[in-house]
Amino acid sequence: MNYYDYKTFSLGPMGITKAVKYLLLANVGIFFLEFLWGGELIHIFGLTPALVKKGFVWQFFTYMFLHGDFFHILFNMFALWMFGCEIERSWGTKEFSRYYLITGVGAGFFTFFLSFNSHIPTIGASGAIFGILVAFAMMFPDRPIYLYFLFPIKAKYLVAFFAVIEFLASFRHTSDGIGHFAHLGGMVIGYIYIKSDWRISPFFRSQDTKFVLSRYWRYLRDLGYRHRMKVINKKRQREQKLLERVDQILDRINQVGFDNLTKEEKKILEEASQLLSQQPEKK
Repeated sequence: MNYYDYKTFSLGPMGITKAVKYLLLANVGIFFLEFLWGGELIHIFGLTPALVKKGFVWQFFTYMFLHGDFFHILFNMFALWMFGCEIERSWGTKEFSRYYLITGVGAGFFTFFLSFNSHIPTIGASGAIFGILVAFAMMFPDRPIYLYFLFPIKAKYLVAFFAVIEFLASFRHTSDGIGHFAHLGGMVIGYIYIKSDWRISPFFRSQDTKFVLSRYWRYLRDLGYRHRMKVINKKRQREQKLLERVDQILDRINQVGFDNLTKEEKKILEEASQLLSQQPEKK
């Protein structure tokens, strides 16, 4: 993962990073289109398991750009801005965008497999948003988050609380009109992705960028050293086998003479001679 100096433009006290900006624009723009073709858009692009089985596979991606009402999109976009910008600054636009799509699409698969025959569409970016919450809690576990702008709660406790709530609420799934499977799926996919992906995991061990980069550099250096040693060992093994073969040929010369050697044996002696000539002299 690379770190860059990202261009931002101001909105209130903080700036908006590149990926977050375009995600906000895409979601808000599509939300306005829903005023014109809401029912048709949700039918075609919302995630409906029964339709996915008929070939509407694009719904795994498109469902997360649709929202049910103003407060639905307001909460999701506010959380995207509040937590996503800081994550993108740490990971980079490419890695953040990949993570957002993986958690969003993964949440869609989660919903599909756990409500296989459902005819009720699931819409919203909540799966990816809950994935972002998981990432934020893993990066900044002790960072206080003000619930309802009044009560400070550490990020790790708040996200753990959300996970428990979504797990319990998922048993009633769509009876309350909320896609709990998508929420829970985004959290699970995000946690698994972060824990298993070597490109990300080293960066969660410290909030000090210089320290993190130095650890990552040491990892790459050690990786290069192990590769060089592997190449050297293979070369030594080939040389050892060649020298053993030369000893056998020398014994054969004592028995039948050099002129009676095969072309292959003479070629091996020539290779051994070139190898010995390339080795530095010992003083």
